[in-house]
Amino acid sequence: MALRYVTIVVAMKVLLISANRTEINMRTMPLGLACVAQAATEGGHAVNMLDLVQVDDISSAIGDAIDRFAPDVIGISIRNIDDQTMGNTRFLYDDDRKVIALVRKFTDRPIVLGGAGYSMFPEAILADTQADIGIEGEGEAAFALVLDAIQAGRVFDGLPGVHVKGGGPAAARALIRQPDNFPLPAPAFMLDEAAVRNDIWMPVQTRRGCPMDCSYCSTASIEGRILRKRTIENVVDWIGRLRRLGVRQFYFVDNTFNLPPSYATALCNTMAEASLDIKWRCILYPHRVDEALVAAMAAAGCFEVSIGSESGSDEILKKFNKRFHHSDVEQASKLLKKHRIKQMGFLMLGAPGETRSSVEESLAFADSLGFDMLKISIGIRIYPGTALAGEALRAGIINPGDNLLEPRFYFTPGLDEGWARETVARYSATRPNCITG
Repeated sequence: MALRYVTIVVAMKVLLISANRTEINMRTMPLGLACVAQAATEGGHAVNMLDLVQVDDISSAIGDAIDRFAPDVIGISIRNIDDQTMGNTRFLYDDDRKVIALVRKFTDRPIVLGGAGYSMFPEAILADTQADIGIEGEGEAAFALVLDAIQAGRVFDGLPGVHVKGGGPAAARALIRQPDNFPLPAPAFMLDEAAVRNDIWMPVQTRRGCPMDCSYCSTASIEGRILRKRTIENVVDWIGRLRRLGVRQFYFVDNTFNLPPSYATALCNTMAEASLDIKWRCILYPHRVDEALVAAMAAAGCFEVSIGSESGSDEILKKFNKRFHHSDVEQASKLLKKHRIKQMGFLMLGAPGETRSSVEESLAFADSLGFDMLKISIGIRIYPGTALAGEALRAGIINPGDNLLEPRFYFTPGLDEGWARETVARYSATRPNCITG
């Protein structure tokens, strides 16, 4: 009788850790890592998640999780490298280093890094830590390929966006062209379904990628420049599922919620038709903002936007490679006020070409708009591969070969930083709605 051989694929046990320890304004929830967890689960693997954001004793938490679950692979998500503040910069990556070192202390299993922070500095972070592998960019598809290779004992050569310690250059990452191919995560990956807290702001991402190419922005290195959209029905169904569990507050983390306007308007109309009874905030790019969209946003429950004004000077906006003028910001602000949507404005001072006159112009412009909150930053974080990094190199602020993992900032030569700080301090002292950094 002939023998028959059957190949049995045994699921891997995967522990995913969100290394972020920082909360700014609201609790940070690991949406990206939860998406990877969902994809791995759908691939047949057993997945546990550990969010360290509100954990006091991270050593015990990590040790207990590894001891109880005995994972075959540990994935660690790195979110923020620093707080983007020039002067008294908080180097948040130090926390990530500690988390990776603790994981290595408790297990010799493969450690795979990913997340937004890792994707900006993939080679530097992998070389700096005791991790084995890193995934640059979106993780759902790439992590599945890494798990398959580990399970089969194959090499990682040619896997898109996958970096290997001691290996050669990674193959170019592959964008997920159809985000709906990877479902939004089950609520259990992000919250305790039995005890939903009232203060939770649940992140939602409907689009990935940004083609705007702002001179300082790192989004392209994280998500790419090609805009890719989830179907509106899938997004609204997911929000409805969370609403039925008691979640009422949502934060759309899309970099440009209003672009394209047709998609944003249709999304808002569909949310309003679903009678979700939610409140939400988003990030608005002040270009092509019309009343139909703002009215739809208000009807769907939007109560606050972060509006990327950045400067009151059209010359500085041009240096930032913005596609709008200060008049577009004025128009958007008026529409938001008309529909009673709160606004948080932003100014970034110290850009190439910044002068005392343009600083004063920006502060006066912010006053004229009457933002509910205003965040003023002095100096601009330099990220690899951006136009600002090229400008900083030409100005001698950074040197060729600097990996920029240690925070470096651009402040235009010729403008007195002390004067800028004193001017902003005087301005903010009489405006309780203003925060500086």
